[in-house]
Amino acid sequence: MLGMALTALDSTIIATAVPQIVGDLGGFAVFSWLFSGYLLAVTVTLPVYGKLSDTHGRKPILLTGIVLFLIGSLACAGAWNMGSLIAFRVLQGLGGGALQGTVQTIAADLYPMKERPKIQSRLSSVWAVSAVAGPGLGGLLTTYGDWRWIFLINLPVGTVALWLIVRHFHDTRRDRPTTPGQRTRVDWPGALAIFAAGGLLLTAVVQGGTAWPWLSAPSLLLLAGSAAATAATVLIERRAADPIIPGWVWRRRTISAVNLALGALGLLMVAPTVFLPTYAQAVLGLAPTAAGFVLSVMTLSWPISAALSSRVYNRIGIRNCALLGIGAAALVLAAFPLLPYPGAAWQPALLMLALGATLGLFQLPLIIGVQSSVGYAERGTATASILFCRQVGQSLGAALFGAIANATLNDRLTHAPTAIRAGLPHDLDAVSHALQHAGTLVTGAADYLRRAVATSVEHVYLGAAAAAALAFLAVLLLAPHRFPLHTEAHPGAGAAPTSAAPDGGRVPAPEGGEDAGNGDDDRSGPARQRQGRKGWKGRQGWKGRQG
Repeated sequence: MLGMALTALDSTIIATAVPQIVGDLGGFAVFSWLFSGYLLAVTVTLPVYGKLSDTHGRKPILLTGIVLFLIGSLACAGAWNMGSLIAFRVLQGLGGGALQGTVQTIAADLYPMKERPKIQSRLSSVWAVSAVAGPGLGGLLTTYGDWRWIFLINLPVGTVALWLIVRHFHDTRRDRPTTPGQRTRVDWPGALAIFAAGGLLLTAVVQGGTAWPWLSAPSLLLLAGSAAATAATVLIERRAADPIIPGWVWRRRTISAVNLALGALGLLMVAPTVFLPTYAQAVLGLAPTAAGFVLSVMTLSWPISAALSSRVYNRIGIRNCALLGIGAAALVLAAFPLLPYPGAAWQPALLMLALGATLGLFQLPLIIGVQSSVGYAERGTATASILFCRQVGQSLGAALFGAIANATLNDRLTHAPTAIRAGLPHDLDAVSHALQHAGTLVTGAADYLRRAVATSVEHVYLGAAAAAALAFLAVLLLAPHRFPLHTEAHPGAGAAPTSAAPDGGRVPAPEGGEDAGNGDDDRSGPARQRQGRKGWKGRQGWKGRQG
Protein backbone atom coordinates (compact mmCIF):
# COMPACT_ATOMS: atom_id res chain seq x y z
CA MET A 1 0.00 0.00 0.00
CA LEU A 2 2.90 2.37 0.65
CA GLY A 3 4.38 1.50 -2.73
CA MET A 4 1.02 2.14 -4.37
CA ALA A 5 0.74 5.45 -2.52
CA LEU A 6 3.77 6.74 -4.39
CA THR A 7 2.01 6.54 -7.75
CA ALA A 8 -1.44 7.40 -6.39
CA LEU A 9 -0.32 10.66 -4.79
CA ASP A 10 1.84 11.67 -7.71
CA SER A 11 -0.73 12.95 -10.19
CA THR A 12 -3.02 14.61 -7.65
CA ILE A 13 -0.35 16.39 -5.64
CA ILE A 14 1.41 17.89 -8.66
CA ALA A 15 -1.75 19.32 -10.24
CA THR A 16 -2.09 22.10 -7.67
CA ALA A 17 1.58 23.09 -8.01
CA VAL A 18 1.58 23.68 -11.78
CA PRO A 19 1.18 27.49 -11.55
CA GLN A 20 4.17 27.76 -9.19
CA ILE A 21 6.24 25.38 -11.33
CA VAL A 22 5.52 27.35 -14.51
CA GLY A 23 6.20 30.63 -12.71
CA ASP A 24 9.58 29.37 -11.56
CA LEU A 25 10.79 27.35 -14.55
CA GLY A 26 8.73 28.76 -17.44
CA GLY A 27 7.67 26.42 -20.25
CA PHE A 28 3.92 27.09 -20.14
CA ALA A 29 3.51 25.79 -23.71
CA VAL A 30 4.78 22.31 -22.77
CA PHE A 31 3.82 21.92 -19.10
CA SER A 32 1.11 19.36 -20.01
CA TRP A 33 3.98 16.93 -20.65
CA LEU A 34 4.53 16.83 -16.89
CA PHE A 35 1.47 14.57 -16.92
CA SER A 36 1.65 13.15 -20.44
CA GLY A 37 5.30 12.11 -20.17
CA TYR A 38 4.66 10.29 -16.91
CA LEU A 39 1.54 8.59 -18.31
CA LEU A 40 3.44 7.57 -21.45
CA ALA A 41 6.24 5.92 -19.46
CA VAL A 42 3.82 4.09 -17.16
CA THR A 43 1.67 2.79 -20.00
CA VAL A 44 4.35 1.45 -22.33
CA THR A 45 6.33 -0.25 -19.55
CA LEU A 46 3.41 -2.10 -17.95
CA PRO A 47 3.59 -5.20 -20.21
CA VAL A 48 7.38 -5.27 -19.96
CA TYR A 49 7.37 -5.25 -16.16
CA GLY A 50 4.56 -7.80 -16.11
CA LYS A 51 6.62 -10.26 -18.11
CA LEU A 52 9.77 -9.54 -16.10
CA SER A 53 7.91 -10.19 -12.84
CA ASP A 54 6.80 -13.58 -14.16
CA THR A 55 10.38 -14.36 -15.21
CA HIS A 56 12.43 -12.98 -12.32
CA GLY A 57 9.88 -12.77 -9.50
CA ARG A 58 7.81 -9.94 -8.06
CA LYS A 59 10.22 -8.68 -5.41
CA PRO A 60 13.12 -7.51 -7.61
CA ILE A 61 10.73 -5.77 -10.01
CA LEU A 62 8.88 -4.04 -7.17
CA LEU A 63 12.12 -2.89 -5.56
CA THR A 64 13.43 -1.69 -8.92
CA GLY A 65 10.24 0.30 -9.48
CA ILE A 66 10.45 2.01 -6.08
CA VAL A 67 14.14 2.86 -6.54
CA LEU A 68 13.54 4.31 -10.02
CA PHE A 69 10.58 6.31 -8.72
CA LEU A 70 12.61 7.74 -5.84
CA ILE A 71 15.56 8.61 -8.08
CA GLY A 72 13.14 10.33 -10.44
CA SER A 73 11.54 12.21 -7.53
CA LEU A 74 14.90 13.43 -6.26
CA ALA A 75 15.88 14.50 -9.78
CA CYS A 76 12.54 16.33 -10.25
CA ALA A 77 13.21 18.30 -7.07
CA GLY A 78 16.50 19.45 -8.55
CA ALA A 79 15.18 20.30 -12.03
CA TRP A 80 16.57 23.53 -13.48
CA ASN A 81 14.10 24.08 -16.35
CA MET A 82 10.87 22.62 -17.73
CA GLY A 83 12.68 20.31 -20.14
CA SER A 84 14.70 18.67 -17.38
CA LEU A 85 11.62 18.35 -15.17
CA ILE A 86 9.69 16.60 -17.96
CA ALA A 87 12.62 14.21 -18.53
CA PHE A 88 12.77 13.34 -14.83
CA ARG A 89 9.00 12.85 -14.77
CA VAL A 90 9.47 10.22 -17.49
CA LEU A 91 12.04 8.56 -15.22
CA GLN A 92 9.45 8.57 -12.45
CA GLY A 93 7.01 6.94 -14.85
CA LEU A 94 9.47 4.14 -15.55
CA GLY A 95 9.27 3.32 -11.85
CA GLY A 96 5.53 3.90 -11.67
CA GLY A 97 4.90 1.28 -14.36
CA ALA A 98 6.64 -1.34 -12.23
CA LEU A 99 4.66 -0.33 -9.14
CA GLN A 100 1.15 -0.30 -10.61
CA GLY A 101 1.20 -3.73 -12.21
CA THR A 102 3.37 -5.56 -9.69
CA VAL A 103 1.43 -4.48 -6.60
CA GLN A 104 -1.83 -5.72 -8.15
CA THR A 105 -0.17 -9.02 -9.06
CA ILE A 106 1.29 -9.54 -5.58
CA ALA A 107 -2.17 -9.06 -4.06
CA ALA A 108 -3.38 -12.02 -6.13
CA ASP A 109 -0.30 -14.09 -5.24
CA LEU A 110 -0.57 -13.65 -1.49
CA TYR A 111 -4.28 -13.90 -0.78
CA PRO A 112 -6.85 -16.62 -1.51
CA MET A 113 -9.98 -15.91 -3.48
CA LYS A 114 -12.23 -15.02 -0.58
CA GLU A 115 -9.81 -12.38 0.74
CA ARG A 116 -8.90 -10.70 -2.55
CA PRO A 117 -11.84 -8.27 -2.77
CA LYS A 118 -10.99 -6.94 0.70
CA ILE A 119 -7.30 -6.58 -0.16
CA GLN A 120 -7.97 -5.01 -3.56
CA SER A 121 -10.43 -2.57 -1.99
CA ARG A 122 -7.70 -1.51 0.46
CA LEU A 123 -5.44 -0.82 -2.50
CA SER A 124 -8.29 1.14 -4.09
CA SER A 125 -8.67 3.11 -0.87
CA VAL A 126 -5.09 4.34 -1.36
CA TRP A 127 -6.23 5.98 -4.60
CA ALA A 128 -9.34 7.38 -2.90
CA VAL A 129 -7.36 8.95 -0.06
CA SER A 130 -4.83 10.33 -2.53
CA ALA A 131 -7.58 11.88 -4.65
CA VAL A 132 -8.91 13.73 -1.61
CA ALA A 133 -5.67 14.53 0.23
CA GLY A 134 -3.35 15.08 -2.73
CA PRO A 135 -4.63 18.48 -3.90
CA GLY A 136 -4.75 19.84 -0.35
CA LEU A 137 -1.28 18.55 0.49
CA GLY A 138 0.10 19.96 -2.74
CA GLY A 139 -1.47 23.32 -1.98
CA LEU A 140 0.01 23.41 1.52
CA LEU A 141 3.50 22.51 0.33
CA THR A 142 3.50 25.11 -2.44
CA THR A 143 1.91 27.83 -0.28
CA TYR A 144 4.09 27.47 2.81
CA GLY A 145 7.16 25.90 1.25
CA ASP A 146 8.37 25.31 -2.28
CA TRP A 147 6.96 23.26 -5.16
CA ARG A 148 10.05 21.02 -5.02
CA TRP A 149 8.74 19.55 -1.76
CA ILE A 150 5.92 17.78 -3.63
CA PHE A 151 8.63 15.48 -5.03
CA LEU A 152 10.82 15.30 -1.93
CA ILE A 153 7.88 14.06 0.15
CA ASN A 154 8.09 10.81 -1.83
CA LEU A 155 11.49 10.00 -0.33
CA PRO A 156 10.43 9.09 3.26
CA VAL A 157 7.35 7.20 2.02
CA GLY A 158 9.38 5.24 -0.51
CA THR A 159 12.19 4.55 1.95
CA VAL A 160 9.78 3.02 4.47
CA ALA A 161 8.17 0.98 1.67
CA LEU A 162 11.59 -0.30 0.58
CA TRP A 163 12.53 -1.29 4.14
CA LEU A 164 9.25 -3.13 4.74
CA ILE A 165 9.40 -5.01 1.43
CA VAL A 166 13.04 -6.04 1.84
CA ARG A 167 12.42 -7.18 5.40
CA HIS A 168 9.00 -8.80 5.22
CA PHE A 169 8.10 -9.77 1.65
CA HIS A 170 9.43 -13.19 0.67
CA ASP A 171 8.70 -14.16 -2.91
CA THR A 172 8.92 -17.89 -2.21
CA ARG A 173 6.60 -19.01 -4.99
CA ARG A 174 8.67 -17.78 -7.91
CA ASP A 175 9.13 -20.54 -10.46
CA ARG A 176 12.78 -21.39 -11.08
CA PRO A 177 14.40 -22.99 -14.13
CA THR A 178 14.08 -26.74 -14.01
CA THR A 179 17.33 -27.46 -15.85
CA PRO A 180 20.57 -26.79 -13.95
CA GLY A 181 22.36 -23.79 -15.41
CA GLN A 182 19.34 -22.81 -17.52
CA ARG A 183 18.76 -19.05 -17.72
CA THR A 184 15.63 -17.33 -18.96
CA ARG A 185 16.28 -14.87 -21.73
CA VAL A 186 14.50 -11.54 -21.72
CA ASP A 187 12.90 -10.52 -25.00
CA TRP A 188 14.54 -7.09 -25.15
CA PRO A 189 13.83 -6.54 -28.90
CA GLY A 190 10.14 -7.13 -28.19
CA ALA A 191 10.26 -4.78 -25.19
CA LEU A 192 11.83 -2.00 -27.28
CA ALA A 193 9.31 -2.54 -30.09
CA ILE A 194 6.40 -2.31 -27.63
CA PHE A 195 7.91 0.82 -26.11
CA ALA A 196 8.29 2.42 -29.55
CA ALA A 197 4.78 1.48 -30.72
CA GLY A 198 3.10 2.70 -27.54
CA GLY A 199 5.26 5.80 -27.24
CA LEU A 200 4.60 6.99 -30.79
CA LEU A 201 0.86 6.30 -30.52
CA LEU A 202 0.42 8.07 -27.19
CA THR A 203 2.53 11.03 -28.33
CA ALA A 204 0.30 11.40 -31.39
CA VAL A 205 -2.84 11.13 -29.24
CA VAL A 206 -1.65 13.55 -26.56
CA GLN A 207 -0.28 16.22 -28.90
CA GLY A 208 -2.72 15.85 -31.80
CA GLY A 209 -5.24 18.67 -31.91
CA THR A 210 -3.24 20.57 -29.27
CA ALA A 211 0.34 21.14 -30.36
CA TRP A 212 -0.51 20.58 -34.03
CA PRO A 213 -3.64 19.75 -36.12
CA TRP A 214 -4.78 16.14 -36.35
CA LEU A 215 -4.15 15.90 -40.09
CA SER A 216 -0.78 17.63 -39.98
CA ALA A 217 2.53 16.00 -40.89
CA PRO A 218 3.64 15.37 -37.25
CA SER A 219 0.43 13.50 -36.38
CA LEU A 220 0.48 11.42 -39.56
CA LEU A 221 4.17 10.57 -39.17
CA LEU A 222 3.72 9.54 -35.52
CA LEU A 223 0.69 7.37 -36.34
CA ALA A 224 2.50 5.77 -39.28
CA GLY A 225 5.52 5.12 -37.08
CA SER A 226 3.31 3.55 -34.43
CA ALA A 227 1.68 1.28 -37.02
CA ALA A 228 5.10 0.20 -38.32
CA ALA A 229 6.37 -0.44 -34.78
CA THR A 230 3.22 -2.44 -34.01
CA ALA A 231 3.80 -4.63 -37.10
CA ALA A 232 7.42 -5.10 -36.02
CA THR A 233 6.23 -6.04 -32.52
CA VAL A 234 3.96 -8.76 -33.91
CA LEU A 235 6.79 -10.23 -36.02
CA ILE A 236 9.28 -10.12 -33.15
CA GLU A 237 6.87 -11.62 -30.62
CA ARG A 238 5.93 -14.47 -32.94
CA ARG A 239 9.55 -15.51 -33.26
CA ALA A 240 10.64 -14.87 -29.66
CA ALA A 241 11.19 -17.90 -27.46
CA ASP A 242 9.76 -16.08 -24.44
CA PRO A 243 7.83 -13.04 -25.75
CA ILE A 244 6.94 -10.00 -23.66
CA ILE A 245 3.31 -10.19 -24.84
CA PRO A 246 2.66 -13.89 -25.55
CA GLY A 247 -0.09 -14.88 -27.93
CA TRP A 248 -2.16 -16.57 -25.24
CA VAL A 249 -3.02 -13.14 -23.80
CA TRP A 250 -5.31 -12.62 -26.79
CA ARG A 251 -6.20 -16.22 -27.60
CA ARG A 252 -7.90 -16.89 -24.27
CA ARG A 253 -11.45 -15.58 -24.16
CA THR A 254 -11.25 -14.71 -20.48
CA ILE A 255 -8.26 -12.38 -20.83
CA SER A 256 -9.06 -10.90 -24.24
CA ALA A 257 -12.62 -10.05 -23.19
CA VAL A 258 -11.45 -8.33 -20.01
CA ASN A 259 -8.72 -6.49 -21.94
CA LEU A 260 -11.32 -5.01 -24.29
CA ALA A 261 -13.75 -4.27 -21.47
CA LEU A 262 -11.17 -2.44 -19.35
CA GLY A 263 -9.95 -0.58 -22.44
CA ALA A 264 -13.50 0.75 -22.77
CA LEU A 265 -13.47 1.53 -19.03
CA GLY A 266 -10.37 3.68 -19.51
CA LEU A 267 -12.17 5.41 -22.36
CA LEU A 268 -15.26 6.31 -20.32
CA MET A 269 -13.26 7.41 -17.27
CA VAL A 270 -12.06 10.47 -19.19
CA ALA A 271 -15.53 12.05 -18.94
CA PRO A 272 -15.63 12.48 -15.14
CA THR A 273 -11.91 12.91 -14.46
CA VAL A 274 -11.14 15.44 -17.22
CA PHE A 275 -14.38 17.24 -18.01
CA LEU A 276 -16.38 17.23 -14.77
CA PRO A 277 -14.06 19.72 -12.96
CA THR A 278 -14.42 22.11 -15.93
CA TYR A 279 -18.20 21.71 -15.78
CA ALA A 280 -18.26 22.31 -12.04
CA GLN A 281 -16.23 25.50 -12.30
CA ALA A 282 -17.53 26.96 -15.57
CA VAL A 283 -21.22 26.01 -15.30
CA LEU A 284 -21.86 25.68 -11.56
CA GLY A 285 -19.44 28.46 -10.59
CA LEU A 286 -17.61 26.39 -7.98
CA ALA A 287 -14.11 27.08 -6.73
CA PRO A 288 -11.40 24.59 -7.75
CA THR A 289 -11.44 22.88 -4.35
CA ALA A 290 -15.21 22.43 -4.37
CA ALA A 291 -15.07 21.24 -7.98
CA GLY A 292 -12.53 18.62 -6.93
CA PHE A 293 -14.89 17.41 -4.21
CA VAL A 294 -17.66 16.83 -6.77
CA LEU A 295 -15.31 14.42 -8.51
CA SER A 296 -13.75 12.89 -5.40
CA VAL A 297 -17.02 11.37 -4.16
CA MET A 298 -16.64 8.82 -6.96
CA THR A 299 -13.31 7.71 -5.50
CA LEU A 300 -15.01 7.24 -2.13
CA SER A 301 -17.83 4.96 -3.30
CA TRP A 302 -15.64 2.94 -5.68
CA PRO A 303 -13.51 1.08 -3.06
CA ILE A 304 -16.53 0.48 -0.84
CA SER A 305 -18.42 -1.07 -3.74
CA ALA A 306 -15.35 -3.10 -4.72
CA ALA A 307 -15.03 -4.45 -1.18
CA LEU A 308 -18.66 -5.59 -1.27
CA SER A 309 -18.52 -6.95 -4.82
CA SER A 310 -17.62 -10.45 -3.62
CA ARG A 311 -21.07 -10.71 -2.05
CA VAL A 312 -22.52 -10.13 -5.49
CA TYR A 313 -20.30 -12.24 -7.74
CA ASN A 314 -20.30 -15.12 -5.25
CA ARG A 315 -24.04 -15.33 -5.83
CA ILE A 316 -24.48 -14.48 -9.50
CA GLY A 317 -21.01 -15.06 -10.96
CA ILE A 318 -18.24 -12.74 -12.12
CA ARG A 319 -19.62 -12.22 -15.63
CA ASN A 320 -23.10 -11.28 -14.42
CA CYS A 321 -21.69 -9.03 -11.69
CA ALA A 322 -19.59 -7.16 -14.27
CA LEU A 323 -22.58 -6.85 -16.61
CA LEU A 324 -24.68 -5.48 -13.77
CA GLY A 325 -22.03 -2.91 -12.85
CA ILE A 326 -21.24 -1.62 -16.34
CA GLY A 327 -24.91 -1.65 -17.38
CA ALA A 328 -25.80 0.53 -14.39
CA ALA A 329 -22.78 2.75 -15.16
CA ALA A 330 -24.06 3.32 -18.70
CA LEU A 331 -27.41 4.47 -17.28
CA VAL A 332 -25.71 6.82 -14.80
CA LEU A 333 -23.57 8.39 -17.55
CA ALA A 334 -26.56 8.73 -19.86
CA ALA A 335 -28.47 10.50 -17.07
CA PHE A 336 -25.94 13.35 -16.89
CA PRO A 337 -27.54 15.37 -19.74
CA LEU A 338 -30.83 15.22 -17.82
CA LEU A 339 -29.44 17.37 -14.99
CA PRO A 340 -31.12 20.77 -14.74
CA TYR A 341 -29.29 23.89 -15.88
CA PRO A 342 -27.48 25.34 -14.05
CA GLY A 343 -28.42 23.03 -11.21
CA ALA A 344 -26.77 22.51 -7.82
CA ALA A 345 -23.45 20.91 -6.98
CA TRP A 346 -25.04 17.99 -5.15
CA GLN A 347 -26.70 16.75 -8.35
CA PRO A 348 -23.58 15.82 -10.35
CA ALA A 349 -21.94 14.73 -7.08
CA LEU A 350 -24.78 12.26 -6.52
CA LEU A 351 -24.30 10.88 -10.03
CA MET A 352 -20.57 10.47 -9.42
CA LEU A 353 -21.27 8.68 -6.16
CA ALA A 354 -23.50 6.26 -8.08
CA LEU A 355 -20.93 5.91 -10.88
CA GLY A 356 -18.19 4.91 -8.43
CA ALA A 357 -20.50 2.30 -6.90
CA THR A 358 -21.31 0.76 -10.27
CA LEU A 359 -17.70 0.67 -11.49
CA GLY A 360 -16.60 -1.03 -8.27
CA LEU A 361 -18.90 -3.92 -9.25
CA PHE A 362 -17.39 -3.97 -12.73
CA GLN A 363 -13.62 -3.59 -12.58
CA LEU A 364 -12.49 -5.54 -9.52
CA PRO A 365 -14.38 -8.82 -10.25
CA LEU A 366 -12.94 -8.89 -13.77
CA ILE A 367 -9.38 -8.33 -12.52
CA ILE A 368 -9.80 -11.05 -9.89
CA GLY A 369 -11.29 -13.36 -12.52
CA VAL A 370 -8.33 -12.95 -14.85
CA GLN A 371 -5.74 -13.30 -12.07
CA SER A 372 -7.41 -16.48 -10.85
CA SER A 373 -7.57 -18.03 -14.32
CA VAL A 374 -3.77 -18.21 -14.64
CA GLY A 375 -0.92 -19.60 -12.59
CA TYR A 376 1.88 -17.75 -10.87
CA ALA A 377 4.17 -17.85 -13.91
CA GLU A 378 1.57 -16.03 -16.05
CA ARG A 379 -0.15 -13.76 -13.55
CA GLY A 380 2.15 -10.76 -13.94
CA THR A 381 1.75 -10.78 -17.71
CA ALA A 382 -2.02 -11.17 -17.52
CA THR A 383 -2.43 -8.41 -14.92
CA ALA A 384 -0.17 -6.04 -16.85
CA SER A 385 -2.09 -6.64 -20.06
CA ILE A 386 -5.41 -5.52 -18.61
CA LEU A 387 -3.87 -2.49 -16.90
CA PHE A 388 -2.09 -1.63 -20.17
CA CYS A 389 -5.37 -1.76 -22.10
CA ARG A 390 -7.06 0.46 -19.53
CA GLN A 391 -4.25 3.04 -19.76
CA VAL A 392 -4.34 3.03 -23.56
CA GLY A 393 -8.11 3.45 -23.48
CA GLN A 394 -7.73 6.43 -21.17
CA SER A 395 -5.21 8.07 -23.50
CA LEU A 396 -7.39 7.49 -26.56
CA GLY A 397 -10.42 8.75 -24.64
CA ALA A 398 -8.70 12.04 -23.83
CA ALA A 399 -8.14 12.66 -27.54
CA LEU A 400 -11.57 11.42 -28.68
CA PHE A 401 -13.67 13.22 -26.09
CA GLY A 402 -11.53 16.32 -26.37
CA ALA A 403 -12.39 16.41 -30.05
CA ILE A 404 -16.11 15.91 -29.25
CA ALA A 405 -16.11 18.70 -26.68
CA ASN A 406 -14.29 21.14 -28.94
CA ALA A 407 -16.47 20.29 -31.95
CA THR A 408 -19.65 20.89 -29.93
CA LEU A 409 -18.28 24.10 -28.46
CA ASN A 410 -17.14 25.40 -31.83
CA ASP A 411 -20.58 24.72 -33.26
CA ARG A 412 -22.22 26.68 -30.43
CA LEU A 413 -19.78 29.56 -30.84
CA THR A 414 -20.24 29.62 -34.61
CA HIS A 415 -24.02 29.88 -34.23
CA ALA A 416 -23.92 32.35 -31.36
CA PRO A 417 -26.26 35.37 -31.58
CA THR A 418 -24.75 38.18 -33.63
CA ALA A 419 -24.88 40.59 -30.70
CA ILE A 420 -22.44 38.55 -28.62
CA ARG A 421 -20.48 36.67 -31.29
CA ALA A 422 -17.67 39.19 -31.54
CA GLY A 423 -14.93 38.56 -29.01
CA LEU A 424 -16.10 35.10 -27.94
CA PRO A 425 -13.29 32.55 -27.35
CA HIS A 426 -12.90 29.58 -29.68
CA ASP A 427 -11.92 26.53 -27.57
CA LEU A 428 -12.72 24.94 -24.22
CA ASP A 429 -9.64 26.22 -22.39
CA ALA A 430 -10.20 29.79 -23.58
CA VAL A 431 -13.87 29.60 -22.60
CA SER A 432 -12.97 28.51 -19.07
CA HIS A 433 -10.54 31.42 -18.81
CA ALA A 434 -13.13 33.85 -20.14
CA LEU A 435 -15.73 32.71 -17.60
CA GLN A 436 -13.25 33.35 -14.80
CA HIS A 437 -13.28 36.98 -15.96
CA ALA A 438 -16.96 37.14 -16.88
CA GLY A 439 -17.09 40.86 -16.10
CA THR A 440 -15.18 41.58 -19.30
CA LEU A 441 -17.82 39.88 -21.48
CA VAL A 442 -20.77 41.63 -23.09
CA THR A 443 -24.25 41.19 -21.61
CA GLY A 444 -25.58 37.68 -22.12
CA ALA A 445 -22.26 36.26 -23.31
CA ALA A 446 -21.37 34.61 -19.98
CA ASP A 447 -24.66 32.70 -19.76
CA TYR A 448 -24.37 31.63 -23.40
CA LEU A 449 -20.85 30.32 -22.79
CA ARG A 450 -21.96 28.41 -19.70
CA ARG A 451 -24.72 26.75 -21.69
CA ALA A 452 -22.24 25.93 -24.44
CA VAL A 453 -19.85 24.31 -21.94
CA ALA A 454 -22.74 22.37 -20.38
CA THR A 455 -23.78 21.04 -23.80
CA SER A 456 -20.21 20.06 -24.65
CA VAL A 457 -19.78 18.12 -21.42
CA GLU A 458 -23.20 16.49 -21.88
CA HIS A 459 -22.09 15.20 -25.28
CA VAL A 460 -18.90 13.86 -23.71
CA TYR A 461 -20.94 11.98 -21.11
CA LEU A 462 -23.12 10.49 -23.84
CA GLY A 463 -19.93 9.32 -25.52
CA ALA A 464 -18.83 7.81 -22.21
CA ALA A 465 -22.18 6.02 -21.98
CA ALA A 466 -21.51 4.58 -25.44
CA ALA A 467 -18.08 3.40 -24.21
CA ALA A 468 -19.83 1.71 -21.27
CA ALA A 469 -22.13 0.00 -23.75
CA LEU A 470 -19.08 -1.28 -25.65
CA ALA A 471 -17.67 -2.68 -22.41
CA PHE A 472 -21.03 -4.34 -21.73
CA LEU A 473 -20.99 -5.98 -25.17
CA ALA A 474 -17.38 -7.13 -24.75
CA VAL A 475 -18.26 -8.96 -21.54
CA LEU A 476 -21.61 -10.23 -22.81
CA LEU A 477 -20.37 -11.60 -26.14
CA LEU A 478 -16.77 -12.59 -25.42
CA ALA A 479 -16.38 -13.45 -21.74
CA PRO A 480 -17.08 -17.07 -20.78
CA HIS A 481 -20.18 -17.72 -18.71
CA ARG A 482 -18.01 -19.33 -16.07
CA PHE A 483 -14.53 -17.98 -15.43
CA PRO A 484 -11.93 -20.79 -15.22
CA LEU A 485 -9.85 -21.16 -12.09
CA HIS A 486 -6.21 -22.21 -12.08
CA THR A 487 -5.72 -24.55 -9.13
CA GLU A 488 -2.59 -23.90 -7.11
CA ALA A 489 -2.02 -23.99 -3.40
CA HIS A 490 -1.97 -20.77 -1.45
CA PRO A 491 1.55 -19.94 -0.18
CA GLY A 492 0.38 -20.24 3.37
CA ALA A 493 -0.31 -23.92 2.79
CA GLY A 494 3.30 -24.60 1.95
CA ALA A 495 2.52 -26.33 -1.33
CA ALA A 496 3.97 -25.55 -4.70
CA PRO A 497 1.85 -24.43 -7.63
CA THR A 498 0.29 -27.16 -9.67
CA SER A 499 1.76 -27.80 -13.05
CA ALA A 500 0.29 -25.81 -15.87
CA ALA A 501 -2.13 -27.37 -18.28
CA PRO A 502 -1.01 -27.77 -21.90
CA ASP A 503 -2.81 -24.61 -22.98
CA GLY A 504 -0.79 -22.47 -20.62
CA GLY A 505 -2.18 -22.91 -17.14
CA ARG A 506 -5.94 -23.29 -17.53
CA VAL A 507 -6.91 -26.44 -15.73
CA PRO A 508 -10.45 -27.62 -15.14
CA ALA A 509 -12.07 -25.24 -12.71
CA PRO A 510 -13.05 -27.00 -9.48
CA GLU A 511 -16.19 -26.02 -7.72
CA GLY A 512 -15.48 -24.55 -4.35
CA GLY A 513 -14.03 -21.24 -5.47
CA GLU A 514 -11.86 -19.89 -2.75
CA ASP A 515 -11.15 -23.20 -1.09
CA ALA A 516 -9.71 -24.53 -4.32
CA GLY A 517 -7.05 -21.88 -4.26
CA ASN A 518 -5.93 -21.72 -0.64
CA GLY A 519 -4.87 -25.24 0.15
CA ASP A 520 -7.71 -25.92 2.60
CA ASP A 521 -9.03 -28.84 0.61
CA ASP A 522 -7.10 -32.01 1.48
CA ARG A 523 -8.33 -34.03 -1.49
CA SER A 524 -5.97 -34.97 -4.25
CA GLY A 525 -5.82 -32.98 -7.47
CA PRO A 526 -7.80 -35.51 -9.56
CA ALA A 527 -10.46 -35.79 -6.90
CA ARG A 528 -10.81 -32.04 -6.77
CA GLN A 529 -10.98 -31.85 -10.54
CA ARG A 530 -13.63 -34.57 -10.68
CA GLN A 531 -15.79 -32.66 -8.25
CA GLY A 532 -16.93 -30.34 -10.96
CA ARG A 533 -16.00 -28.45 -14.11
CA LYS A 534 -18.83 -25.98 -13.92
CA GLY A 535 -16.93 -22.73 -13.54
CA TRP A 536 -17.13 -19.75 -11.25
CA LYS A 537 -20.65 -19.16 -9.99
CA GLY A 538 -22.65 -19.84 -6.90
CA ARG A 539 -22.82 -18.78 -3.30
CA GLN A 540 -19.09 -19.16 -2.71
CA GLY A 541 -18.09 -18.16 -6.22
CA TRP A 542 -19.38 -21.30 -7.98
CA LYS A 543 -22.63 -22.84 -9.04
CA GLY A 544 -23.23 -26.18 -7.49
CA ARG A 545 -21.45 -27.80 -4.59
CA GLN A 546 -18.86 -26.06 -2.47
CA GLY A 547 -15.31 -27.39 -2.45
